Amino acid sequence: MVYLVLNSGSSSLKAQLIDVPSGKRLAELNVERIADAPTATYSDGTTEQLPETGHTAAIAATLPKLLALAGNPTLAGVGHRVAHGGPDYHDPVVVTDAIEAKIAELSALAPLHNPVNLAGIRAAREALPGVAHVAVFDTAFHAALPARAREYALPKALREKYQLRRYGFHGTSHQYVAQQAASYLKTDLRQLKVISCHLGNGASVCAIEFGRSVETSMGFTPVEGLIMGTRAGDVDPGALVHLMRAEGLGADQLDALLNKQSGLLGLGGAADMRDLETRAAEGDTAAQAAIHVWAHRVRKYIGAYAAVLGGFDALIFTAGIGENSAAARHHIAQNLGFLGAQLDEDRNRQARLTDATPVIDIAAPFSRARILVVATDEELAIARQAHKLLAETVAVNTLPAIPIGVSQRHAHFRQATLDALFGPGYQLRERKPLSQPGQFAAEETVTIVGPKHQIENVRILGPTRPVDQIEISRTDEFFLGIDAPVRDSGNVAGSPGIKVVGPHGTVELTEGVICAWRHIHMHPEDAARFGVADKDVVDVEVEDPVRPLTFGNVLIRVSEKFRLEMHIDTDEANAAELNTGDTAALSETGKTARLIRKRV
Repeated sequence: MVYLVLNSGSSSLKAQLIDVPSGKRLAELNVERIADAPTATYSDGTTEQLPETGHTAAIAATLPKLLALAGNPTLAGVGHRVAHGGPDYHDPVVVTDAIEAKIAELSALAPLHNPVNLAGIRAAREALPGVAHVAVFDTAFHAALPARAREYALPKALREKYQLRRYGFHGTSHQYVAQQAASYLKTDLRQLKVISCHLGNGASVCAIEFGRSVETSMGFTPVEGLIMGTRAGDVDPGALVHLMRAEGLGADQLDALLNKQSGLLGLGGAADMRDLETRAAEGDTAAQAAIHVWAHRVRKYIGAYAAVLGGFDALIFTAGIGENSAAARHHIAQNLGFLGAQLDEDRNRQARLTDATPVIDIAAPFSRARILVVATDEELAIARQAHKLLAETVAVNTLPAIPIGVSQRHAHFRQATLDALFGPGYQLRERKPLSQPGQFAAEETVTIVGPKHQIENVRILGPTRPVDQIEISRTDEFFLGIDAPVRDSGNVAGSPGIKVVGPHGTVELTEGVICAWRHIHMHPEDAARFGVADKDVVDVEVEDPVRPLTFGNVLIRVSEKFRLEMHIDTDEANAAELNTGDTAALSETGKTARLIRKRV
């Protein structure tokens, strides 16, 4: 299955032909100075001056030779890197005229990137009209950022009018290296807390909790966050207002200042870390200061994200600087031992990534958290995502609808906790059976007491479980005054505790309060029919003539003990005007309820 991957930049065009099953590069192309004097360089070492400028002409001129270098394979699809997917695109999509129009509309959010990405898409669709084209968005991995990490403290009217929020970028890279790290650690990514540092000319940090991006340093544009080659990163907005007034800067001048004249270039006089490291070693104080300020910013974000995650299992360095500069990694990681991440200086100096060794552990043997250098491969990730989309979208006309269960706040307890609340040896009394076999709502209720308020008559569900767990909605969370994470059932480590009052006694839980990750229970036979597996994440579309709604990030849970049913909480049900017994269907984002696809 060979895919063409295109990365269209403002002054360049990069293309690779990739065999997805093996990950092997069959041929590569790099066109530079595409707008004025385009020169194409192929993976066989040959170069040629192209007769015409622009992406359309470049693709038309170079594609035949690129395909010939690979033996003229039949293309299974074309994957396109697109910088900005806005608030609507959480996953790759097959490109249509409507998708092209949407990408063009989103150019206002990424004026330096989306227009040239779109130019490449249009040129490739013209050159390869019989092949499926897939847009893979840099922002997609961050689409599920929680509101607390996503929102700017700006007036609501302006936020809504101009879609002002934090989108994040480098998502394809962060997702790929996190998966590579999980494979190296022989652990499911959905069991890990990871901080990924993509450090190149563009740079960002991402906090990944159990496979999902929950924080990232880039925001509405790729300027926010870390110091980059020529981009400023975080700057006090008041300083920019002052500059506009004092220097008479217009919008275009301010844009150029932040994107092209700042960052490492502004600090040390060079945008390339290699040049700065050479000068710093020769005693250049400006270069030394630039490196220290840059590293300090990265380290600060790592500390912040460690707090967001409640600790981490792995710290990843990737991209040009992260993969190749032992000195940069040293400056960043030398003081992280208090977070459980102890750098081994010898391993760090000796780390050299190769195709055969794409992941290297540079942490000390006794370090609790691993420090990994991981080779990113955004082109392979794009090819895989395109293949996954095209291969796993199937019609579900014959599949059953999925019953919906609306879950009120409730509690699950260990027997020891039950004994403390109701008396030694207490046994729950069944009030009514639940839809899942063997589960029941008990007669017993408790009161849960938060820092602000308490909620009485919280129903206990039986039978007892190995861990205490109280599931609440977002509304309950604010009412109680606690900060409950969105988690899969049973995954309560690091969640807040709460006081629980029963008729016999009181228990102070140290952890266990969560907002349940919306999920679908499936018997293995159901999972086989729908083409999904345990812990897959899907989208679910609820059809309604007045208020249709798509639920993203729906977790699949498969067990012999389960019966087909989707579980959502009361807040989610109210948003969709759903009641227990209503039905939905697994769907592709943006499509009708007659299609199913897994999230990438």
